[in-house]
Amino acid sequence: MAADQSDSYWIPRNFLALDPQQARLESSSAVLVPVPYDSSTSFRGGARDGPNAIIDASYGLEDYDLELDLDVSRLGIHTTSAVEPHMGGPEAMAQRVRRAVAGYIREDRVVGVLGGEHSVSAGAVMAHGDTYPDLSVLYIDAHADMRDSYMGTSWGHASGARRIREVCSVVLVGVRSLCLEERDFLRESSLPVFFWPPVEEGAELLGRITAELSDTVYVSIDLDALDPSCMAAVGTPEPGGMNWGQMIMLLKGVADSKRIVGFDVCELAPGEGPMACSYTAAKLVYKLVGYATARFTRGMA
Repeated sequence: MAADQSDSYWIPRNFLALDPQQARLESSSAVLVPVPYDSSTSFRGGARDGPNAIIDASYGLEDYDLELDLDVSRLGIHTTSAVEPHMGGPEAMAQRVRRAVAGYIREDRVVGVLGGEHSVSAGAVMAHGDTYPDLSVLYIDAHADMRDSYMGTSWGHASGARRIREVCSVVLVGVRSLCLEERDFLRESSLPVFFWPPVEEGAELLGRITAELSDTVYVSIDLDALDPSCMAAVGTPEPGGMNWGQMIMLLKGVADSKRIVGFDVCELAPGEGPMACSYTAAKLVYKLVGYATARFTRGMA
């Protein structure tokens, strides 16, 4: 005889460990799609373990957000089953993610992807581009990801931003490592890039970034944009990155002036760093859900 799942001692397997009512798809303002995939990583693997680590760490988060004065759990957050990896390669996987994400997109809902390597972002962006023709992408990453191909594929983690640019406009923020091919391409295409550390700070930098974005924004985050001192658990750590305050200032500033319709948080490789990294990644997802859905919930305590 099956146990009564309504008993309070059962821990729900979803983001924030929400009770079934709060995690109902029909009433949720946000949907999170785990994508445990890392077939094209070129330095350190383990990003396939990122989605589970983010969900596990989220159990320790407080549901109430002091900054937003909002109980984030009251937004309704539905966590889907994980998207099964496609062994046909990153292009086939991107198309699978596109189909998976497309099924959850609605005007009154934000869809977030928990990666996985950063190549999965292309599929999520394609799905959002099909719904929002004026979409732009804020691509936050230590690397440009603008190679046309790398290690035999045009759809791997080193080409994610290049493929996304074929769908919609892209603004790169946080870049501090790239190859000559990428440097030349960025110069020729006049694509907006904000290298890190930035020349400007604060409101001036934020104003320049938001001026390059359309009113409808998808936020794509590779966790290696953060400095290894606070985010060591990534496949390709790069010194000289953002701190937590800089990341949050950027995301809040974009959310205050634009409509965030979707996002992804990618490249957590939990085995490469302390548990604090998984918790930081979960907190970042939690903040994005709060910022992106604030237009539905202003004034909710």
